[in-house]
Amino acid sequence: MMKGGFEVVHATLDKIQPHLEPIWDFASLGFPTTSSTLTSVSSIPRQTVENRCINLERNELSEWVEQVTKQLIDDLPSVETRTDHSSSLQADISMVCEDNFAPSMLGDFRPRKTVRGSFLDGSCGEELQWGNELGNQTNNVWENGGNAEQGLSLIALLLECAVAISVDNLGEAHRMLLELTQMASPYALSCAERVVAYFAKAMSSRVINSCLGICSPLINYNSVHCAFQAFNNVSPFIKFAHFTSNQAILEAFHRRDRVHIIDLDIMQGLQWPALFHILATRIEGPPHVRMTGMGSSMELVVETGKQLSNFAKRLGMSFEFHPIATKFGEIDITMVQVQRGETLAIHWLQHSLYDATGPDWKTLRLLEQLAPRVITLVEQDLSHGGSFLDRFVGSLHYYSTMFDSLEAYLPADDPSRHHIEQCLLYREINNILAIGGPARSGEDKFTHWRSELARSCFVQVPMSSNSMAQAQLILNMFPPAHGYSLVQGDGTLRLGWKDTGLFTASAWTSHASR
Repeated sequence: MMKGGFEVVHATLDKIQPHLEPIWDFASLGFPTTSSTLTSVSSIPRQTVENRCINLERNELSEWVEQVTKQLIDDLPSVETRTDHSSSLQADISMVCEDNFAPSMLGDFRPRKTVRGSFLDGSCGEELQWGNELGNQTNNVWENGGNAEQGLSLIALLLECAVAISVDNLGEAHRMLLELTQMASPYALSCAERVVAYFAKAMSSRVINSCLGICSPLINYNSVHCAFQAFNNVSPFIKFAHFTSNQAILEAFHRRDRVHIIDLDIMQGLQWPALFHILATRIEGPPHVRMTGMGSSMELVVETGKQLSNFAKRLGMSFEFHPIATKFGEIDITMVQVQRGETLAIHWLQHSLYDATGPDWKTLRLLEQLAPRVITLVEQDLSHGGSFLDRFVGSLHYYSTMFDSLEAYLPADDPSRHHIEQCLLYREINNILAIGGPARSGEDKFTHWRSELARSCFVQVPMSSNSMAQAQLILNMFPPAHGYSLVQGDGTLRLGWKDTGLFTASAWTSHASR
């Protein structure tokens, strides 16, 4: 969308009761109206705890992982902490290969570059080919009623490795990672094997970082944004965040002539053309819109601003854009330049790709000072705080569910699926396990921002029936068989996969703005 600029849309916009606010025409905005044909994928094992037998059922990896982790955490043998992490480990990691992995840790199954780029730097359109020596064996695991015990063994070994890392027994963790990287491939037909492969890689990074003291890798933001857009094209999660937030902002801007939107991580600004179109076609006329776009790359933020400015100009809407290439929690309030008489909205779509906002306590303090009329918050139902083992277990369940949802929509060999898993989901897993955590960042992250906002000077604004209608329209693009679930409760909207919540949208207002 960004390459060719935003398209000005002309369509009849329906209205939904009771707020009489317009909704957006998804087809006119370039969203698909029909889903891709379901493709047959490999069977996934599910453990039945009562009799410890395994039934192979499709797309139930996340349920199986949840049950296995609960059972195996208690059954794992105790791992003694070693003060000496073994001379062999130190020798292995003394030289790090160009992909930030020690060659010995990847063994004969490490990636070989055959086309272009690197798996770990997440570049768009870049591929890796994994060794075939073990791939022919592992690709058949769990398929067509295959060896499900192998899956249980992999998960058990992954858990044991996480325990070893949590007590700094890096030598033992290294030994298990050698085994895991040779047993699991991210290109396998089995969804479970792909999950294990990516987690093993993230934990390998953790071990290397622990020994070398490297915590913050360089981020290719172009690559991340490209994968983010690909994910938006095949999954309802990003659309859910964009359209429910837009609806809440639209309602907060009702009959307001001067409005200001602060996007805490604007990326490509994919959600804003839809909102601009509705604002430009209001019965009372379009408002003057100021937008502050924040991001880590000034070049990319400025480019996004140019695209949005061109789109607003074609709509005939008065628009200003102010780029800030600093984290929200690290700026001074004067940098935001909120003007008298403006209605302020702050949008925050949270993710785990990188730290977009800085220290949580500083972010909360600045939100309090700005006192916006509305904050639209979309949270991952995933904790970034706590111990390494806590984050490991939570993220294993969360991302197993995400992989499940992708498998239901895309075949195992689909290039878009590889791109999303490698450049987006793996980067989040790596950030949580290898980079994040209070021991590395020096501070604790809030477990749930909704709870923190409620304890502060903010009041929750229940998501309206219009927002629910927006979310339901998005899910209608994906057949019910895909397993997406939408739940409305406690003033929030939660979108998940089957029984697991993945993203929760909520809206808040400041006492001072009321």
